[in-house]
Amino acid sequence: MSDQLTLPAEARQRAGKGASRALRREGRVPAVIYGEKKEPLSVHVEEKLLAKMLSTGHFMNSVIMVEVGGEPNRTLPKAVDFHPVSSRPIHVDFLRIGEHSQVNVNVPVNFVDEEASPGLKRGGVLNVVRHELELICDAAKIPEQITINLEGLEIGDSIHISDVVLPEGSKSAIDDRDFTIATVVAPSAMKSEEDEAEETAADEVPATEQEGDEAEGEAKGESQGGGDKEA
Repeated sequence: MSDQLTLPAEARQRAGKGASRALRREGRVPAVIYGEKKEPLSVHVEEKLLAKMLSTGHFMNSVIMVEVGGEPNRTLPKAVDFHPVSSRPIHVDFLRIGEHSQVNVNVPVNFVDEEASPGLKRGGVLNVVRHELELICDAAKIPEQITINLEGLEIGDSIHISDVVLPEGSKSAIDDRDFTIATVVAPSAMKSEEDEAEETAADEVPATEQEGDEAEGEAKGESQGGGDKEA
């Protein structure tokens, strides 16, 4: 399960773009905590600590305890805005959640046992359609990742959501179709050989048909020629 992280914060006394720019110059990142039918709470957090949490790779599917004035707020990050040039975080939205709330999270997919896939051993390529799965799960049991075994997959095989065993208490947020997560496709070299073989076969078929048409034409010609002589 994903870790529960703690992020100290301070209440923002002023709002607006000017106040936000001033906070960023001081190494702070403006943020807001909302949800659970409570008033939104404007806060700011330390940029270095936030950046460290973001670097873990699972910040967005972790429960974050945002502590404001010694009071913990159980939250789930919903959005992080980054500066378009420097890529520094400039704003964060946190959603308040209960301890066992049902939450929507995007959980990364981890593929294992590639060496046990005959298709990949033959030179096939794993084409990943979805690097993350959108899941609905208990806030206290958010999976850190979903592991998918590639054992036995041949070239042309696909992995669908119905093939994946999700952790207990988790289900796919997309339930109206059996969507594809990944496929094992033929390498470019193998495709080229198959295309050449198909082109060769296609070229041979018209030649055979042409010979048959010519022979049929000759037979008709002889038959018509014989009829004229009799006349």
